[in-house]
Amino acid sequence: MCHEKAKLLLVAAVLSLQSVAQGQSAAPVKSAKVSAPIDLTGYWVSVVTEDWRWRMITPAKGDYASIPITPAAKKLADTWDPAKDEAAGEQCRSYGAPAIMRVPGRFHITWQDDNTLKVETDYGMQTRLFHFGNWAASGGPPTWQGDSAARWEIPRTRVGAGSVAREVESQGGFGSLAVETTHIRPGYLRKNGVPYGAKAKLTEYWDLNRETNGDQWLVITTLVDDPDYLQEQWVTALHFKKEPDGAKWDPSPCSSRW
Repeated sequence: MCHEKAKLLLVAAVLSLQSVAQGQSAAPVKSAKVSAPIDLTGYWVSVVTEDWRWRMITPAKGDYASIPITPAAKKLADTWDPAKDEAAGEQCRSYGAPAIMRVPGRFHITWQDDNTLKVETDYGMQTRLFHFGNWAASGGPPTWQGDSAARWEIPRTRVGAGSVAREVESQGGFGSLAVETTHIRPGYLRKNGVPYGAKAKLTEYWDLNRETNGDQWLVITTLVDDPDYLQEQWVTALHFKKEPDGAKWDPSPCSSRW
């Protein structure tokens, strides 16, 4: 009798666990838009507080300071000729994903759909798409903006104590956007011909800061890895300020010279 009772209790426990699991699997998955810890949408303008001489004007040929390039990169950059780029229809070589956010100008962020964040630039007229969730690249040829996989990084806090302690996501608008971009068409890290190659990988962390006066600032930390043209990871930080609207939005095409 005790044996039969134990079997019944075991079956009941299994059924209970199955019911819980089914209930958990049935819970709806929140979209990236709904689960966003910060709101990045709107118009933003570059605030050039670093690397002014390399960002605001086209550097002189041979000015490769601050980028840890390899000898192969220097050899290639020494052949830079903007006229040849123009003749080949390659005016956008310095507007690829590893360089585009360093280009002074404005960009506009919107949600293309619930799991795709769209970033448009006025200078160069480029469009970046950040894909969240179970997204698979198309497998087509490399593009200037590559394939970008995005995720929200939300800090977690520990609540409770002892055996009942657990970690939960922080509340109150804390978090950042992490983006990894690959499959990028080879181009320039700097307008004067400093190259990145087909194996380049771009990692970005987008952090939002709010001032007490209502101003909003965005800091994008960029990390570029390139086994062919960089001796080590190239790390930079870029600053942007949110604008009230798109009144100053001024789209202009890529340029090889300025």
